[in-house]
Amino acid sequence: MPEFIFATCQIGAEPALKAEIQRSRPDFRFAFSRPGFLTFKLPEGHGLAADFDLKSTFARAYGFSLGPVAGRAFDAMAAEVWRLYGPGPAGAVHVWQRDLDAAGRHGYEPAITSSAIEARAAILKACPDKKLAASQSGPFDEAKQGDFVLDCILVEPNKWWVGHHRAKSPCSRFAGGMFLIEPKEPPISRAWYKVYEALAWSRLPIPPGSRIADLGSAPGGTSQALLEMGHWALGIDPAEMSSRVLQHPRFTHLRLRTTQVRRREFRNIHWLLSDMSVAPDYTLDAAESIVTRADVRIHGMLLTLKLLEWRFSERIGDYVGRVRSWGFDRVWTRQLAHNRQEICLAALKGRANSPFNAD
Repeated sequence: MPEFIFATCQIGAEPALKAEIQRSRPDFRFAFSRPGFLTFKLPEGHGLAADFDLKSTFARAYGFSLGPVAGRAFDAMAAEVWRLYGPGPAGAVHVWQRDLDAAGRHGYEPAITSSAIEARAAILKACPDKKLAASQSGPFDEAKQGDFVLDCILVEPNKWWVGHHRAKSPCSRFAGGMFLIEPKEPPISRAWYKVYEALAWSRLPIPPGSRIADLGSAPGGTSQALLEMGHWALGIDPAEMSSRVLQHPRFTHLRLRTTQVRRREFRNIHWLLSDMSVAPDYTLDAAESIVTRADVRIHGMLLTLKLLEWRFSERIGDYVGRVRSWGFDRVWTRQLAHNRQEICLAALKGRANSPFNAD
């Protein structure tokens, strides 16, 4: 039975992750860390299942920790990875590098690096199960739900950390909890990446061709993504929008603040997205002014909550409780790979309409 777990997160979010786990699982003892990578010692007889839920907003990927592998030759390190993993079943191999910077800073975006691809190739070459090695031919293979996954995190240039988990949630099926998002044309803003990732993670059951309100829409990255998906977008922002969005026949721009928009504009809107550079309470105030109207029927939301200070992370439970009080049965949160110092909050009305288990 493993004695430790690992978790990877955004650089800068480590204190928030540690505090979160201390609140929810005080019997987990912090053990080791590097920027974006932490381990915790488990209590004896913990009884955690292979697909346990850490119930964490800030852990993008996590699992049981088996320890480090150090060296300079990938072939030797790869053989040691399999020795640590042991004879247990494996259906997929996930290899990724811990974050090297905060998302969006100095142009950095978390991704599967060339070093991780090279390390994964060496690990598969050393795999004792040739059938598994052959099935994992691509550098970005997705684990199937229920697969036992070998995890290898590149923590330092000559040190890898080995672990495992069982794929269950959407994020747990991809290395490092990072979805593969590649634009066909240059995004208008980073919000484009965030909305694609948020929808992949949350799996909100938004039907094709839905009408969606985009609060704080300028310059247009979120609306651009929604239009690419075939939806209708109502952009609300006093600032200018990109001409690429303004010219689209399924886009409408209200050059107003959210508080200035007449409520009748939302009568045919059933989904709400927001990515405004304001304090969380301001975003929640704006959403509440819309969803609590008797003549408005919002089924679900994706709200970016800016943590202008990391201490705001201590209030995530309050933010979730407030959204639940508006009649949303399911509310869950995650710091996305493309989030900066912020989190994504997903909310859905009607538990019966939710076909998934969230992270």
